[in-house]
Amino acid sequence: MKKIVFTGGGTVGHVTLNLLLIPHFIEDGWEVHYVGDEHGIEHQEITNSGLDVTFHSIATGKLRRYFSWQNAMDVFKVAFGLVQSLFILFTIRPQALFSKGGFVSVPPVVAAKLLGIPVFIHESDLSMGLANKIAYRFATTMYSTFEQPSSLTKVKHVGAVTKVGKKSNIIPIQLPDILSHFDPKLKTLLFVGGSGGAKVFNDFVSREEEALTKRFNIINLTGDSSLNKLSKNLFRVDYVTTLYQPLMETADLVITRGGSNTLFELLALKKLHLIVPLGKQASRGDQLENARYFEEKGYAKQLSEDQLNLDQLIKTIQDLFAQEDQYLQGMARTQEIQSVESFYSLLRADMEGKESHD
Repeated sequence: MKKIVFTGGGTVGHVTLNLLLIPHFIEDGWEVHYVGDEHGIEHQEITNSGLDVTFHSIATGKLRRYFSWQNAMDVFKVAFGLVQSLFILFTIRPQALFSKGGFVSVPPVVAAKLLGIPVFIHESDLSMGLANKIAYRFATTMYSTFEQPSSLTKVKHVGAVTKVGKKSNIIPIQLPDILSHFDPKLKTLLFVGGSGGAKVFNDFVSREEEALTKRFNIINLTGDSSLNKLSKNLFRVDYVTTLYQPLMETADLVITRGGSNTLFELLALKKLHLIVPLGKQASRGDQLENARYFEEKGYAKQLSEDQLNLDQLIKTIQDLFAQEDQYLQGMARTQEIQSVESFYSLLRADMEGKESHD
């Protein structure tokens, strides 16, 4: 039986693509393993998926671009993670390793290279994260969502791989009840902030609840169950699965952070959206780059976090609705979306090509 090892974690964005690809490998008779941190979101996501995957936990440390005494401790954690990864991969002897990035992915990527196992990596952002910058050196092939410099000869630009796009025909049982609390005459706004929710959005909706619900129906994906609420013109929920795409389709406008996974899902859905990216003080600046790219392409508008107040938001929303046709046409022209099935076929072809050369 052929075997493949997946790795990637730290945020849901570093796990999502893996979860979309794994069922295809299982269906084709592959034995699937996952290397990650048992305390990380990757373990939680793999466990919740119910997929037939063997999870292997390793020690992991954060890679920082700045000086910290914690770096010294984390060097030992990463080194121990490498030793663990070598042992795990030597025992499994997989045909390939697929990495979605995040700090936990570096030791298994290096171990795979040392053991002569082909390494395939996916990068979602316009500029590579530090983990993938390191991993690139050990990669057989890197797939990228955005075009990368031609000097990166191992990169294949594939666009965004997303499961959304086709309209959902299944209506989740909760949806009619949620919509019964909404005013059909009002526009519906959906606030989404990535896997952990976005505290800035949650605080904003809590603070401006009365003013917002007078003007709009509000959906707020919070990541915080203490905020769960269904009332007149308002639905706040910590986490959704089957409801995710139907809620996106219900919204007239989505207000989102600048993570590339969510942005490309909105592009695939051709959904009007406003981006409020994380600033450089809270991230490495990738969300600012993603937001700028989407604005320049004519897919969306952006609003900086320090401008997120009720008056400015309403003005920006009015501008977006006034130019809605223009934004929808921009999104309709995109060539940057790829289905999971087509990416799986490409990955398998590259894996088989690598095998035939070895």
